[in-house]
Amino acid sequence: MTRIIAGTARGARLDVPQSGTRPTSDRVRESLFGSLESSGALVGARVLDLYAGSGALGLEALSRGASSADLVEQGRAAAAVVRRNAAVIAKAGRPSAARVHESTVRSFLQRASGPYDLVFSDPPYDLADDAMTADLVGLARLLSPGALVIVERARRSTPPDLRAAGLEPVREKTYGDTTLWWAEPAPPAP
Repeated sequence: MTRIIAGTARGARLDVPQSGTRPTSDRVRESLFGSLESSGALVGARVLDLYAGSGALGLEALSRGASSADLVEQGRAAAAVVRRNAAVIAKAGRPSAARVHESTVRSFLQRASGPYDLVFSDPPYDLADDAMTADLVGLARLLSPGALVIVERARRSTPPDLRAAGLEPVREKTYGDTTLWWAEPAPPAP
C-alpha cells in the first residue's frame, strides 16, 4: 500500500498502477521528504514529477506545502491512476494544484514553460543512460535558479550525467537497491 506520509493529506491511500511502474518505497519517501522539509525546499515550491507512476512524489510534495505539481506519465493506465490520486489530494484541501500530463517526458519537456523549483525524476530502472542524460538536458532550461533536482535509479545503475545538463551534484544516498542523486543548477561561469 502506498500512502501520503505527512501534511494536509496525511494517511491518504494512493492507487498504484498494476504494471509498468515501481513506486518509491515509503521508507525512501519518508527520508527524502524529511530532508526536503528541513531544508525548506517544499513550501511554495513549483514541482515537476517526471515518470510519475502513481504520482506519490509530486502528491507528497503538495501535501507538505508545495504550491503546484506537474505530474508527467506516459502510460495511459498509469496516468489515469495519477489523476485519481490527484483527486484524493484535492479533497484534502489542495484543489487544482496538481496537473497530470499524459505524455512522454521528452515531449513534455519540449513544450513546458516552467520554471520549476523541485524536480523528481524517477525513470524506469532500465532507461538507457543516454535517454536519462537527454531528459536532464531538456529539463535544464525549465529550472529556477535555486532549483533542486532529485534523480532516483537502481543502486547498480550508472550515475546520471548531471554535469551534461549544467547541474552540480549535491548529495547521493543509497537505500537498499535505490539510490537518490540530488543536484542543483551549477553557478554561472565567471
